Amino acid sequence: MVDFMGLWTDRCSPVDTSRHRLLNSSRTVLRGIWHNEGPTRVAALYRGLTPNLVGNSAGWALYFLWYGQAQDLIRSGRHYGPTEPLRSVDYLCASAISGLLTAVVTNPVWVVKTRMLATSAAQSGAYPGMVSGLRSIYHTEGVRGFFHGLTPNLFGVTHGALYFVAYEKLKIWRKRSSRGGELSNTDTLLTSSLSKIFAGTVTYPHQVVRARLQTYEPASTARVRRPGLVALIQQIWRHEGLVGFYKGLLPNLIRVVPSTCVTFLVYENVRWGLPRLFDTAVNTAG
Repeated sequence: MVDFMGLWTDRCSPVDTSRHRLLNSSRTVLRGIWHNEGPTRVAALYRGLTPNLVGNSAGWALYFLWYGQAQDLIRSGRHYGPTEPLRSVDYLCASAISGLLTAVVTNPVWVVKTRMLATSAAQSGAYPGMVSGLRSIYHTEGVRGFFHGLTPNLFGVTHGALYFVAYEKLKIWRKRSSRGGELSNTDTLLTSSLSKIFAGTVTYPHQVVRARLQTYEPASTARVRRPGLVALIQQIWRHEGLVGFYKGLLPNLIRVVPSTCVTFLVYENVRWGLPRLFDTAVNTAG
């Protein structure tokens, strides 16, 4: 299931490439890539696909694993009954815990992905692939280089927290309003898309800040001093205003909303179907 989710997200790679370059430029990015990349223009649209696949697959797998464990821990700690629903603050805490852990573990992959998407493969010093990118970062920047943009990434945990609170509350509302008390596939698509648009729009500025902290000079072989988090935020506000924090929002929503809908459609159906499948197998064996 997790591999399928990662693959679906990576099919939106051309949109992801344009989004990351929009974070650093206001040109018509897709047209620029098509005209400037030469014979490799199609490959350029899918640049960064490998770290995208690895990051999304590992990220979703770890997130769902720790999200379920955090819910069980909270339910046990607050002495809830087996059928007693969690509160909004409980969902918030569970998603925050799982999001923090996932952000730290997967940050090196996102650094490589961001840098690959922001550069052309033809540029001198550009990463040809994920493994070579990780090696280059280690040799030129040390272990610390793997965690560029981690601070805004940790702030980005609020995205997952807001998303899951909205998603769980919309699910409860739909279950109460439906006759059978069960969510249909259409309900899952609707609740997941609305929750993603809400959380994605509210928390998008952190992605802009994170991406700019993670960019680099491809031709440089030595460490380059970059502005810190606060200085970068002030720089964006001074030169670009509020609009600067929302560059690339539309292609980002076009990329993440469909992938999130498919992710949770598969997740909810598997979560509903697996227990029934195992029960049937046990009863048959018995």
